[in-house]
Amino acid sequence: MNSPSVRLRIMAMAAITALDTASMSSGAVASPPEKQTSATGMPGSARLDHVLLWGADMDHTTAVMAVKLGFQVRPGRDPAGIANRYVRMADRSFIELEALTRPNPGMDPGSKSDQDLLHGGAGVRTFGLGSDQLDQARDFLKGAGFAPTDIFSAPANDPDGQGPGHPPRWRLFAFDKQPLSSFLFFINYAPPPTAADRIADDAAARVHPNTAQSLDAVWLLSADAETDRKQLAKMGFTHASPVRLASVAARGYNVEAEGTHVFVLQPDGPGVATDALAGGGPQVLGVSVAVDNLPRARRWVERGYETTLKGYSGPLGDSFLAPTRGDLGLWVEFHAAVHPN
Repeated sequence: MNSPSVRLRIMAMAAITALDTASMSSGAVASPPEKQTSATGMPGSARLDHVLLWGADMDHTTAVMAVKLGFQVRPGRDPAGIANRYVRMADRSFIELEALTRPNPGMDPGSKSDQDLLHGGAGVRTFGLGSDQLDQARDFLKGAGFAPTDIFSAPANDPDGQGPGHPPRWRLFAFDKQPLSSFLFFINYAPPPTAADRIADDAAARVHPNTAQSLDAVWLLSADAETDRKQLAKMGFTHASPVRLASVAARGYNVEAEGTHVFVLQPDGPGVATDALAGGGPQVLGVSVAVDNLPRARRWVERGYETTLKGYSGPLGDSFLAPTRGDLGLWVEFHAAVHPN
């Protein structure tokens, strides 16, 4: 099953909104938050859906994700010289891998913007929130003063769709003027296929050797976490608490989104975040992935990187940080999944 590959970038995503730098007070690491409604005012619910992870070479990125980190990577397609593959989670969130496969590929404005920022390297500049009421969410955001694009749908000849007579597999909108320091879009999906073989294939694709279950957090790094927090609050995401990620020397806010999290961060003194911002500008610095068996995931990553990793108590509970920055252009944090009683 293929995603829009954020061909959402089919719309001319404008440059990131110019933001006035504001100071913010430092905060202590928040305790693991309870899952709750993401937004006040926005119709329906919206939660973290996926990130777009570019790599300089698809096979190298796939090898890192599978061999070093223990994910199952599923095939995608290669339209117009941009290939994609998928790491699909049990809760239907995912990480989409992308790479250029030929000179002069057919890039839409969004893809070109990502590549211009990444300079052909690896990393993430775009993430999506899944909405169960996409049209109403768009109307709400427009009324709040944002500039959402028209809604775009999967094409009628979508090779992974269910064919004529069925709704498009996905619908989405982005923004003509981006509201955050990294690119954001909202997406909604049609009900999945009900054929027994498709159900079985889909379930098998979401099982990982490292026991990954869900993509729980995205880490947005900029020079001004407070402005990103205010923008998210204006969008309806009002549940925020101070957070500090000592592992990457960053601080900011944990903004909740229907049981998932958007960490809006800025550097907290010299260190990883300062260096990343100086070298690459605003970006998705990392992601947090929940796993059922944290010791197993840690042993896998330690073997993959031939190193010993220290665990810590992070904003989402017991965690460890995989040393993926050099391979993927972002950090991957693993934390113990919490299952409600």
